Amino acid sequence: MTYQEAMEKIDSLLVFGSRPGLERITKLLDLMGNPQNNLKYVHVAGTNGKGSVSNMTASILTKAGYKTGLFTSPHITGFGERMQINFNKISNQDIVQEVEKLFPFVEKLRKNGDIITEFEFVTAIAFDWFANQKCDIVVLETGMGGRFDATNVIKQPVCSVITSISLDHTAVLGDTLSKIAAEKCGIIKNNCNTVFALQDNEVNDVVIQTAAERNNTLFTPVNLPVIKSDIFGSTVQYGNLIIELPLIGKHQISNLQLVLCTAEALRKSGYAITDTAIKEGISSVKMPARFEIVQNNPLVILDGAHNPGGLKALANTIDKYLSEKSVICVMGMLKDKDCKNSLKYLEGKIDSLITTTVPDNPRRQTAKELRQSANSYFNDIIAEEDPLTALNTAISTAKSIKNSVVLVCGSLYLASFYRSAF
Repeated sequence: MTYQEAMEKIDSLLVFGSRPGLERITKLLDLMGNPQNNLKYVHVAGTNGKGSVSNMTASILTKAGYKTGLFTSPHITGFGERMQINFNKISNQDIVQEVEKLFPFVEKLRKNGDIITEFEFVTAIAFDWFANQKCDIVVLETGMGGRFDATNVIKQPVCSVITSISLDHTAVLGDTLSKIAAEKCGIIKNNCNTVFALQDNEVNDVVIQTAAERNNTLFTPVNLPVIKSDIFGSTVQYGNLIIELPLIGKHQISNLQLVLCTAEALRKSGYAITDTAIKEGISSVKMPARFEIVQNNPLVILDGAHNPGGLKALANTIDKYLSEKSVICVMGMLKDKDCKNSLKYLEGKIDSLITTTVPDNPRRQTAKELRQSANSYFNDIIAEEDPLTALNTAISTAKSIKNSVVLVCGSLYLASFYRSAF
């Protein structure tokens, strides 16, 4: 089997979409010998910030000398980004070996009427690869929700981390913050540790109560003094440590606070994490498509914000760092996202909007559909179905306007497409 054939096998499962539930992946992992039971985990759930928190936590653990697995989704730079060990992506050869080994189990289950989804299969591959490579610990990011997310087949993690929670995937997870919080809290297991950043009271009540009912030690972060913050990152003080955070925005400082709290929880669980590991782990972290500058002259920034919470954080970042610039925004969103409540946060923040279509995604909405949603908030809107034409139009416009910037947002999939173009 070639690498392309292996990826075609994985992609063939996309047609079954996202179907929450643990029954199917449990059957698959049983056939595999349950490799997930041989690993230790930091399990991360939430609406926004999961990727940043997971990457920072994995970076600290790697610098501390632990063989650290990292599982995230979706990928931005290539499929191998989804599963890494000490930030080395799974090789094409290992992907082929895993698919050759595990896909027959998928076919066996299909004959019995059990249809494995793409995310379930990728999760199973990750468990098997991490176990075979004998990782000391795995930072495991949920895909959607928590309670019925495929990653939640694991038993007791070292700690569960709940990031910022807002309205997203409401058709599946519920239409209120408390309902969504309850789904995210599904990753909290009995007699464990929970790390959680206090936020909306409706969310706080659910998380605190769940942690207490399941006899968890609850860790909550404190605010960090900010020494400096600009478009290239922030400098904060953590006790006697001065930490350089290369990720941009106030929300990333909040994510950092959660990560440092996670490091303390891990320390109390016996992990030898030095101050040096924390400082070096944070300063070396890299996150594609999180307010990422990919070009100068004109300035082009990619951001994967794709729901109300993400767009609210992005709007705050625009206010802080781009308020004196003319912002030309290119946006594409998926149909299952809360477009109107996301778009409202950019009202008055951008000068012109070019809507486009996220390429090669069955959940995409057209540029014209997104423009229709945006009409209530913006006057200068162009709908351009082709994403490359949309980007070139934005760059050409920015070149003709002094002190301007191109900002891409609305979808991690769109950011991934543009990133490959750059």
